Amino acid sequence: MNIAIIRQRYNPYGGGERFVSRAVRALGREGIGVTVFARDWNDGAIEGETTEFVRCDPFYTGRTWRDWSFGRAVCTALSTRKFDLVQSHERIACCDVYRAGDGVHAQWLANRARVLGLAGRIGMALNPYHHFLLAAERRLFASGRLRAVICNSRMVRDEIRIHFGLAEDKLHIVYNGVDLEYFRPSLKSAHAALRSSLGIPPDAMAYLFVGSGFERKGLPQLLRAMPLMTQAHLIVVGEDKRQGKMRQLCAQLGILQRVHFAGAQNDVRPWYGAADCFVLPTLYDPFPNAVLEAMASGLPVITTTQCGAAEFIENGVCGVVCDAGDGAALAAALGAIGSVEKAQTMGRAAREAVSGLGIDVMATQLAGLYRSLLNIGERHAV
Repeated sequence: MNIAIIRQRYNPYGGGERFVSRAVRALGREGIGVTVFARDWNDGAIEGETTEFVRCDPFYTGRTWRDWSFGRAVCTALSTRKFDLVQSHERIACCDVYRAGDGVHAQWLANRARVLGLAGRIGMALNPYHHFLLAAERRLFASGRLRAVICNSRMVRDEIRIHFGLAEDKLHIVYNGVDLEYFRPSLKSAHAALRSSLGIPPDAMAYLFVGSGFERKGLPQLLRAMPLMTQAHLIVVGEDKRQGKMRQLCAQLGILQRVHFAGAQNDVRPWYGAADCFVLPTLYDPFPNAVLEAMASGLPVITTTQCGAAEFIENGVCGVVCDAGDGAALAAALGAIGSVEKAQTMGRAAREAVSGLGIDVMATQLAGLYRSLLNIGERHAV
């Protein structure tokens, strides 16, 4: 079986790209050949007997032209080659399978509008890039070629059904896989020195935020809740052009000494080991890998109802789920976990909650879906 996978660019900090890297390796172990079509992909997974990389990198200026030109180049390249299935991680209509890892853009805009002022909402409505993505989504989900949509959460599945009316039998949930050996509770003892180097006392709560795109992932709301946690520390892992503004906000709130900006990290494991609780008060996240990694590492999770991974979090057992727009609820959630001892107990439950989401499970589900689609196609062709 030969599969083409489309993802525009590799970013080692991006959840979608990390999913593709893991899927490529796992599918190779299933004996499935994979060809990745991308602008560039600097990752060791795209090499070997069962994988190939095809560069599609036309000139562009600006993100609208970037996405349009890539889609056109990929569809042209695909027309010259034969694959059993084409799976896209971009909103491109020339695919058999679409993985909705980026969620539904229309839903993200609706969620974002809730927290923007009037000027922000007007600017968003006039932005041509949003109009381009909304049109691309409509073309993709209306495509007669589209046979299946891979949803990484029930939240995304329901949003696609509501916004685009796709038939139930086209929507398949395949959760992101997490390496349960790579991310494990023993990281805490292995990286205790990092916590100490940050000046975080052993009995003080250390909350961890991981993500780029600080606005979407709710860092400003988290920082505004931190003054209520007078002894707690916050570690921020990720890069964003607004980091300077986030530091200024910390200074205004009087928490700059308790917030540690670590920047982007190729290996996030030490930071999971240094923390007691993971916090992602996101405005919209289809299914962030960081939540799975944190839970596999034995950390309880505080996140929002707008996060697809929330379906794995039992309130008060392995974390807390609250509304993204409710600052008081977020502050209450921080206080609800509130102690290192309670966090450890909840962290054990968090690890158990994701124990069935290994990478091999994901690969088996993907391979099963591909085979069922090919069988359906063969029957239709008869």
